[in-house]
Amino acid sequence: MRNFTLITVLLFCSLRCVSFAVSKFQTAEVLPGKEVTLLCSNFSSSLSQIIWFRVTKGSEPSCVSFMFKPHEPATFCHRFQNGKFETSTNISTVFLKIKQVNLSDSGLYFCGYYVSGNPVIVDATHLEVQDVFDVITKLLSMILGGVTLFLIMIIICLAVKIKKLQKAHVEELNLQKTESQSSDELNYAAVTFRPKTERN
Repeated sequence: MRNFTLITVLLFCSLRCVSFAVSKFQTAEVLPGKEVTLLCSNFSSSLSQIIWFRVTKGSEPSCVSFMFKPHEPATFCHRFQNGKFETSTNISTVFLKIKQVNLSDSGLYFCGYYVSGNPVIVDATHLEVQDVFDVITKLLSMILGGVTLFLIMIIICLAVKIKKLQKAHVEELNLQKTESQSSDELNYAAVTFRPKTERN
């Protein structure tokens, strides 16, 4: 997913961007229902038409919001006018807040501005909204793995103990057998026959 969105942005920029000033893509992971704020830096009060875009799998970059001047309120594009998104700025940084995120909010968010009608991308963040079922599955897998390891250790300990008990039992049987044979030999040796004496 991340590679796909990165390739899409690079293709988009290779065709239309004047500059691609992103040094690296940041990653933000968030659970569904939470709130996340994405940052876009390197702006000044002289810039105009500051824009946030989003790229999701299987789609072209779509406008999220834009503002013509840093001190003016943002305007939200068609699919993002639901009150879930908020854009604000402190002149040097532009913030994009997303409230109560869900899986459909996952994607690559990047911001920039226009110079002579061409976009210049400044910052990009890959937002990954985690699937609750995936989180639960990973947690259960870890618990199950720990329980399995614990049970294997118990089975190994029991097997070693049973082996020791069997060995001790065999040694005891061998000792008893040896003692029994020695006793039989002694009894045999104790029985002596004397020759019959003649009577006068």
